[in-house]
Amino acid sequence: MPIIPAELVHSGGMPSAAELEAKLLGGETLLANTPDHLIEVVDVLNSYGEVLDAYSTNLIFQAEKQFLLPFPLFKYLDGDNSLARIWRHLNHDRINFEYAEYCMKAMLWHGTGGLDAYLDSEAFAENCAAIIRCKTRRDPLLAVLHPLFPGFLSELIRTAATTHALGQFWRVMSDLFLDLARAEADGRVGSIDAVVEFLKDGLVAAAADPITYGVEVAGEHHWVLPPQAGLTFLVDVAVPYVEAVFLRGLPFLGTVSFNAQAHQISPDQAQFAYGALYADPLPSMGSGIPPSLLMQDMYRHLPERLHSWYHQRTRGEGDVRVKICMSFQKSMFCVTNAAIRGTFPHPLSSTDPAQQAANRAYAAAWSGRLALARTDCLDASS
Repeated sequence: MPIIPAELVHSGGMPSAAELEAKLLGGETLLANTPDHLIEVVDVLNSYGEVLDAYSTNLIFQAEKQFLLPFPLFKYLDGDNSLARIWRHLNHDRINFEYAEYCMKAMLWHGTGGLDAYLDSEAFAENCAAIIRCKTRRDPLLAVLHPLFPGFLSELIRTAATTHALGQFWRVMSDLFLDLARAEADGRVGSIDAVVEFLKDGLVAAAADPITYGVEVAGEHHWVLPPQAGLTFLVDVAVPYVEAVFLRGLPFLGTVSFNAQAHQISPDQAQFAYGALYADPLPSMGSGIPPSLLMQDMYRHLPERLHSWYHQRTRGEGDVRVKICMSFQKSMFCVTNAAIRGTFPHPLSSTDPAQQAANRAYAAAWSGRLALARTDCLDASS
């Protein structure tokens, strides 16, 4: 097998874990502060904010209005079942909500953080039992299925809870990304450091927002994620999302071998590195490949400034979705940077040795994982 020169694979340098740790502890940005990077990050997040608005709306619609439906044929239509909407859907003139479901399934499968802990609790099991009793009394098909597959409906409720929680998370992030674009347009944000700080402030402001979810079954209200569970935005949903989607991810069918004998996929989910920060920015545009679906959605909402910027580089429109993917990866490093900055155990300015040691350990844990990611995109020249 021919060896591919590294310069054809990576677009820039790959900083070491020690270098990344120093940047985090020094309050520096991971992404180089350049005018081009500012355009890329702000505009691609502007596009992403528009897409997340649609994703959030649909996920919440699915969780609330398609709850425990055996055949949710119209789940992507947001309640608009008109012939015109169905025709546009069939002709693929639509947002790809399959990508939103891919992210939800990644969160559900990896199962980290406070949300997953509650979904494993006795309180959640009791809520599921009450909902299933009410639902099966009025749905003959589910009444037959439940005794045959006693864990099936509980798993569907667990999926619906993750769907609704992700919809709530993306609602906050959509607003934050669109606010960032407005802040850059009116001069309040003019550097990558200002972008990271803006995102950090937004995440911190929403940190304690409650995550709750209830459903109506036969006119009765039932809590799935009740206020008493004490679930909040940052710790219980945002952090598990970063773990599942930014870091671990899922290997894509058709692009990664599933040869178990060759151990080409780790049996340990914690060792997965298929997330957005690790991915090669090469959308294949093959059917069902999640990043390709997202890049197509973002292309539909691409700001003209960024579109023109892409046209001036390499193959113009010919590789525009690859360019979007590369800009998106840079923006996700900024979001990760903001999340790390906002969750240090102690202020970076602290002079207390114990607090400094805790901050160093926290930064080291992150930098160890990020050093294996596609950090070649962080250079000023990339």
